[in-house]
Amino acid sequence: MSFTIEELKHKNITELREIAKGIEHEAVQGYTQLNKEHLITALATALGIKHTHHDVVGVDKASIKARIKQLKVKRAEALSAHNHEELKAVRRNIHRLKRQIHKATV
Repeated sequence: MSFTIEELKHKNITELREIAKGIEHEAVQGYTQLNKEHLITALATALGIKHTHHDVVGVDKASIKARIKQLKVKRAEALSAHNHEELKAVRRNIHRLKRQIHKATV
């Protein structure tokens, strides 16, 4: 049976050790002594599972990140000036832009 990294992360340590028991690979040698995080990476190596990276589709991530960087400078200025209204507005804009990136991630 083939697994993904996400499926392995949702299993408990006992289930992971049962999977490792049936695999003859040097990466899972001593699987009974490994903690969950190390066991997941060992299983991924033994099973040949690659971690999939998420892509941002439909928005220009670089320009949004540049705008966030500019807003962070404004946030620092508002914080040092104790301008709470400006600080709230800038934080809201940063949050909105980050959510825009998260929503476009597939």
